[in-house]
Amino acid sequence: MVLLSRYHKNCKVAALRVGFIAIALSALFIPSIEPVKSEGNNIFTLYVNDTEIGTVDSEKVADELLNTARRAVVGDAEGVILIEAEARVVGSEVLYGRTDDKDELIKKIEEVYEASLRETMQHSYTVKIDDYTVNVSTAEEVEELLEASINRYADPGKFTVDLIADTDRKLPVLIPQITKHGDETAKESTSVSDYLSNDGFYYDFDKIIAEATPASLPSFDDYDYGITNVSFANNVEVVESYLSSREVVPLSAAIDEVTKDKQQKTIHEVKSGDTLSVIAQMYNTTVDDIVDLNENIANANSRIRVGDEITVTVPKPELSIAREELVYYEGTYEADVIYKYNDNWYTTTEVTLQDPSSGYHKAVEKVTYLDNKMVSSEVVMEEIVAEAVPKIVEKGTKIPPTYIKPISGGRLTSTFGARTATIRGMTSYHGAVDWATPIGTSVVASCGGRVSFAGWKASYGNCIFIEHPDGRQTRYAHLSKVLVSAGQNVSQGEKIALSGNTGVSTGPHLHFEMRIGGKAVDPLKYISY
Repeated sequence: MVLLSRYHKNCKVAALRVGFIAIALSALFIPSIEPVKSEGNNIFTLYVNDTEIGTVDSEKVADELLNTARRAVVGDAEGVILIEAEARVVGSEVLYGRTDDKDELIKKIEEVYEASLRETMQHSYTVKIDDYTVNVSTAEEVEELLEASINRYADPGKFTVDLIADTDRKLPVLIPQITKHGDETAKESTSVSDYLSNDGFYYDFDKIIAEATPASLPSFDDYDYGITNVSFANNVEVVESYLSSREVVPLSAAIDEVTKDKQQKTIHEVKSGDTLSVIAQMYNTTVDDIVDLNENIANANSRIRVGDEITVTVPKPELSIAREELVYYEGTYEADVIYKYNDNWYTTTEVTLQDPSSGYHKAVEKVTYLDNKMVSSEVVMEEIVAEAVPKIVEKGTKIPPTYIKPISGGRLTSTFGARTATIRGMTSYHGAVDWATPIGTSVVASCGGRVSFAGWKASYGNCIFIEHPDGRQTRYAHLSKVLVSAGQNVSQGEKIALSGNTGVSTGPHLHFEMRIGGKAVDPLKYISY
């Protein structure tokens, strides 16, 4: 029994020694077991989107694993890959800990990344035309898009568009540069010979020779007819961007969107002779549409004045093209009218002193267009074959007098012209207008002038005749009281009498008459209320 007990104790001691030796060897040869180091966090757990990935020995290793997994998921894909993933590392201090295999950790991260993959943001270009934008895939498509707008008016290939950097901007912005085929500008040289040619002796010598050589006159064959210059009427800017495929438009759709005409608002300034119907016809719209667009126009009968601004709609593309075109033509032409002004005549009077006669000429004209609308034209060369004879007109400069209604209110009871005789034996033709009004109503001069008669005259009763500067005469009859006398000058609106019921009259009223060249005319055609 004693021998067994002693042997048993020896076995226990030997076992303890072997255990300590094994622990020491594992600490030396197995790197996944960390010795105790009281220096803060010494093992870290990695989470991606709250999914536990595993443990590593430092935050740096965690970042390296995340980057490796990200590169594996993205691969060689073009553009920007959008992955909605959030990684976090939680550290802790342990006496002993085990880190996971890195390859296994990378696989787990890739699985989370692939599950979080949303979309690819592709490299693209955004074209900004004023406030309008459209996105296409490449810079070449941008150039094709802009050239398509030009080619609506010019032959394809005659003008090309290149994107160049806008050096005036701090941010990387591209702007279009239009070049006419065969008109590429040579690059500037800084060589000494070029310097001498441009600015030195050779330049002065060539200038002297050129000034001494008589210039030859251009002929019609010297001009390059057709479109000579184009430009974009809108502000066009291009920026590189990364967008989802949903936001990028196919080139054909972008061309259609940018070049097709759309109804867009514009302002028309009213000019002399304009009416709502004239403006509607000018813009190929309706008067009702103009009324709907303008709050200050109540209806189709509303008055408009010169200088008013009216909103109308016109068909316009998103990108408008301004262009200049040289046109040759020959045919008849008319000379400008020559006016001779007479300060003694009213502006309503004009007399033709010489009738016109058409001429014949050949000409080169520079015409400026905005899209399909001609903006201006200028004759740059002209050859007169037969000179036109101008029309010569003499016209007055004096502003003609105006006429107003001679009473306030009143009821129109008899108009100018034929009527049923109101009194037996009287003529049925009425050479004036009548307003029924109470006796004693103020009567004023319809226009300034000289009183030629004031008093009683047969069927007129009390009446007044006034001679006006334009040769017209007005008559006021059936008055109760005359307030002026013959030979007196009166002003427009001046009180001259009180209305009444004198002479041949069927009731209180004012008889108002106007004569031109001694002949009665309808006063309502000449007075303003």
